[in-house]
Amino acid sequence: MSANTFNGRNGNKTPILEKEVIPDIETLETVTTETSATAEAPVVTPEIEKEVPPKRKKPTGLILAGLGVGAIAAGTFGYHYWQYASTHQETDNATVVGNIHQISSRIPGTVSEVLVNDNQLVKPGQLLVKLDPRDYQSKVQQAQAALENARAQAQAAQANIALSSQTTTGKTTQAQGDVSGAVAAISTAQAAVQEAQAGIPAAQAVVQEAQAGIPAAQAEVAQTNANLEKAQADYNRYNELYQTGAIARQQLDTAKAAYDVATAQKNAAIQGVEQAQAKLASAKVGVAKAQSQLAQAQENVTNAQAKLAASKGGLQQATAGGQDTTVKRSQYEAAKAAIAQSEASLKDAQLQLSYVNVTAPSAGRVGRKNVEVGNRVAIGTPLMAIVDNNYWVVANFKETQLEKMRPGEPVEIKLDSFPHHNFIGRVDSISPASGAQFALLPPDNATGNFTKVVQRIPVKIVFDQKSIQGYESRITPGMSAEIAVEVK
Repeated sequence: MSANTFNGRNGNKTPILEKEVIPDIETLETVTTETSATAEAPVVTPEIEKEVPPKRKKPTGLILAGLGVGAIAAGTFGYHYWQYASTHQETDNATVVGNIHQISSRIPGTVSEVLVNDNQLVKPGQLLVKLDPRDYQSKVQQAQAALENARAQAQAAQANIALSSQTTTGKTTQAQGDVSGAVAAISTAQAAVQEAQAGIPAAQAVVQEAQAGIPAAQAEVAQTNANLEKAQADYNRYNELYQTGAIARQQLDTAKAAYDVATAQKNAAIQGVEQAQAKLASAKVGVAKAQSQLAQAQENVTNAQAKLAASKGGLQQATAGGQDTTVKRSQYEAAKAAIAQSEASLKDAQLQLSYVNVTAPSAGRVGRKNVEVGNRVAIGTPLMAIVDNNYWVVANFKETQLEKMRPGEPVEIKLDSFPHHNFIGRVDSISPASGAQFALLPPDNATGNFTKVVQRIPVKIVFDQKSIQGYESRITPGMSAEIAVEVK
């Protein structure tokens, strides 16, 4: 047998020493008999030398040494692999995830400016897109005007409260003053009658003067009309001569100027007729006004007497002034409510105006920009996306790998985009449910056709900031990753 024999029980090769060759019993007896016979009758035979080839020694020691070194190396590797596998959980079902802020308009409008480009770095609050603000500025002005109107109504209502709260004595005094005013109004009306009577002849004289001025104005119109016809004929004739090249342009311009002057004179004459007619109508109105003033003065006497009777009735109404005061207070409260409503409308209009400036919610880079100047956007229209610099890894581990995994455990991260650089991180948290439970159509295991499938549980892993120095702008969400978590 060979020096190494395979041990089928433990699967290892165990060295076994070679067995010594022991002659059988018949061979020993033959040798003994031949020896005895030779001793009794010695026979001399020529000695023949036989050349026996030297036996080749097998390199058993080297093979054993090589096998021993290999077994030691394999054992060492297996031990380290077993030790690593027992303290680490790995998966290649992992991707880089980050915050992607969808930028959209909160109001409808027309894009007037786009201030960023694709893949550009932006800061928090940086202006990205600007909409046309004119419509919203007009709404702010309207809201401000409504607020001022409401405040004026409140002031008026407050003043009415003070007026309606006056005592009965004050209202009595006011009634007596109304009586005195009525008496004075009678005297004023009588004086107005005399004045109106004196003004009627003067107004009639103005009417006659206006009537005399109308024929003169009409004659002026006829004269200017004749001049206009002559100037128009001259202009037409000069125009024809200019078209044929018989006269210079200057003569045509002179004829045109004369025509324009004649036209203006005719218009002025027509206006003179209209003014004369208007003066006549005004004079007639003056006569009617004088007559109306006379009738009005007589009516004022009657009104003053009626006012005196009304003042006496006002004294009786003074006792009912308390109810009017209550009504005025209600009007004042309504006016204050209108002020609050107008202030809210103004704040809303100002807020809508502020939305014309679309700013960056956080620092990051611009992606998927699909807005240009002149676009008409509606509420919620996607304009672009901002991918911030805060990213992490979501690793989908099998549920059988989570027995010893805890938040805070160190993690080795290897991104496919940077195969020669190992990143370091830690377990941040473990998802409260499997990925299948968050799917659009979660599986229903109660349907009767259940097949057990190992579920994947998302695990959030955050980067160590020191390990990603120099790679902050190169790591992007969506990159594939390989994860190894060191569990305890």
